[in-house]
Amino acid sequence: MKLLPSTFLSLVLWLGSSAAANCPALQASYPAPVVSDGWNATLIAQDLDSPRGILFDNAGGLLVVQRRSGIVHLALEDGDNGCVRVSKQTNLIDQDSLNHGITLSEDGKTLYASSSDEVYSWSYDASGPSVTDRTTVVSGMDSGGHTSRTLLMSKKEPGILVISRGSSSNFDSQAQRISSGISQIKAFDLTNLRGSVYDYSSQGILLGWGLRNSVGVAEEPLTGAIYSVENSADEIRRDGVDIHEDNPGEEMNFHGYLNGSTTDQGGNYGYPDCLALWDTNVPNAGSLSVGSQFSGNQNSSIDDEFCATQRVPPRLTFQAHMAPLDIIFLPNGTEAYVSFHGSWDRTDPAGYKISAIAFNNGSPVAAPDSTTSTKDIMTNQDNSQCPDSCFRPVGLALDSNGRIFMSSDSTGEIYILAKGSLSTATPTDTSSPSPSPTKGAAQLSYATCTSLWILSILGVVMLL
Repeated sequence: MKLLPSTFLSLVLWLGSSAAANCPALQASYPAPVVSDGWNATLIAQDLDSPRGILFDNAGGLLVVQRRSGIVHLALEDGDNGCVRVSKQTNLIDQDSLNHGITLSEDGKTLYASSSDEVYSWSYDASGPSVTDRTTVVSGMDSGGHTSRTLLMSKKEPGILVISRGSSSNFDSQAQRISSGISQIKAFDLTNLRGSVYDYSSQGILLGWGLRNSVGVAEEPLTGAIYSVENSADEIRRDGVDIHEDNPGEEMNFHGYLNGSTTDQGGNYGYPDCLALWDTNVPNAGSLSVGSQFSGNQNSSIDDEFCATQRVPPRLTFQAHMAPLDIIFLPNGTEAYVSFHGSWDRTDPAGYKISAIAFNNGSPVAAPDSTTSTKDIMTNQDNSQCPDSCFRPVGLALDSNGRIFMSSDSTGEIYILAKGSLSTATPTDTSSPSPSPTKGAAQLSYATCTSLWILSILGVVMLL
């Protein structure tokens, strides 16, 4: 049997267009992102309203907080050849005060979300999906300024809800008072709530204070260690000299455990008096190194020695102003992933990417003074075009296949990333991604893959 070339071509185009109809390839309005070697990325959702925190429910639905509008549920469908598409979008909660935080109880039957002032809970049915019986569980957090209130429900200690609250301004003097509740991370035992409402400032277990705006919070899966990533200060000066381009560094901080241990728990991490150094080329640097706590304006009561001895240093420090907004771990604890939303306070934009950090035995592999602790896995093509023509990553979530889902608030999009093909992710792979992304994130669409498969099959048939 032989097929005429025209018949062969018609079949390929018809079958390819049919596959495209089943799994259309979405196109971004900006240059396609690039991914590290071995990774694939695909845009799977658009036209969302500033998507921030994202989370998978126990049935595999993706819950997305849309800032200023509420929460939507995205039902996902996996097709052949790595095709992933949104099969249905459901408006789950209409509440314009919700802006970022979202988490679920261990059994998946209670949903929590936050406004700038309160944390709410709903009874949640993933099969609907539907919610009922809204109640308030924590209040007293409204302070203006940084309004994201990150939520984390512990898996090691079920029923313990971790909440991060940022500062009300760039340098917020209220954060110097532990009683203010500002720039702090706290944990609340919801198993004993019984209809009452916690007050954030005066109740809860203090995990850390002096944390300017720690939007990303995660629990390391093997040890239960709590880590946060902090957005540090802008427009900083050192002894009267402007050093803001590359200082202070963004931080990863360790906050101990939720099992009753007090190791490194409840300490002051410096802000607003002490900050982490990134670029050591500063006035009166002395013995300061990357990650050292330093004082912007030294005086008789607060100086570098005070910062070094009286404040908790970061576990890792990152390039200034990259704005880390989320952190998640692989289930085997070998890597953490951080979304860097991107800078506004640098001449040359920085961030606008997702990076991996190697972990071992519950701790980062890199030393505290490392400048190479992160490996980029997804970046924009040209940061000089950011923020206007770039994706800006916010929320991260892992599905049951080990694939990373990412929200981009400025573009209203959801991306999916995976090592290998999107249908065969390798969540336990411990290899580090390449530090220099080389592949375009606009990978072969399902239609293209299908067409190439058809080409190979029909090519053989033509030879028969």
